[in-house]
Amino acid sequence: QKVSVEVLEHLEHLALVDFRDSEGVQRLQKAIQFADQLHEVNTDGVEPMDSVLEDRWCLYLREDDVTEGSCTKELLENAREKVEEYFVAPPGNIPLPKLEERETFLQGS
Repeated sequence: QKVSVEVLEHLEHLALVDFRDSEGVQRLQKAIQFADQLHEVNTDGVEPMDSVLEDRWCLYLREDDVTEGSCTKELLENAREKVEEYFVAPPGNIPLPKLEERETFLQGS
């Protein structure tokens, strides 16, 4: 299932994710195909839930005991980009490609 330019633009603005390359578009298409499997699930007679724990009156909290520590170095190895000891998240005002650029990526996918 192809992703239209309008849907791509809408998702970019919502998620603040840049889909400029064909790899990003392909990944999005695979995610949509995976999610489409939910349409096959029969939900007749199933009431919507606010939470999977809505039948419980009280949720009990456990003590927050630290069992491991000093793993900052290992955690930051997972970061695509970092500054000092912080993960760098994408900015909220990413420059989005012009409409013509996006159409060329969609044609190639």
